[in-house]
Amino acid sequence: MTEQPKPERKSGARFDGFVPVRAPIDAYGNGGFRFGDMSHRGSLLALADGMHAWGIAVDGAADDAALLAILAKLEMPQFLLFGTGRAQVFPSLAVRKAFLDRHIGLEVMDTGAACRTYNVLLAEQRPVMAAFIAVD
Repeated sequence: MTEQPKPERKSGARFDGFVPVRAPIDAYGNGGFRFGDMSHRGSLLALADGMHAWGIAVDGAADDAALLAILAKLEMPQFLLFGTGRAQVFPSLAVRKAFLDRHIGLEVMDTGAACRTYNVLLAEQRPVMAAFIAVD
């Protein structure tokens, strides 16, 4: 098994909203995430092309439009892990149906469980994508 490449980091560099590699989540909480020797305050998307800042408020909720926008970007994954914050909150029936219609699984869990699951699947080199809502 090969290791995932770490984002290149220059002295004093910080996450500016996108890094073109997928990295394991090292820590979450305090309103953000640590991954790939970087930290990010706010919610986070881990997609096939890398890590993206996601404009969902800390301890906020993703509305249908936010989830459907992610669905539009997905091409190859078998499923999307959705970390919904401190508690598991299922998206609307319309969103679940949209994922089903595209044959993309939507696995909903709290953010902590989603981070742990993402890390395991990433280590197994599975084509996992994730949307994590940050928690305080």
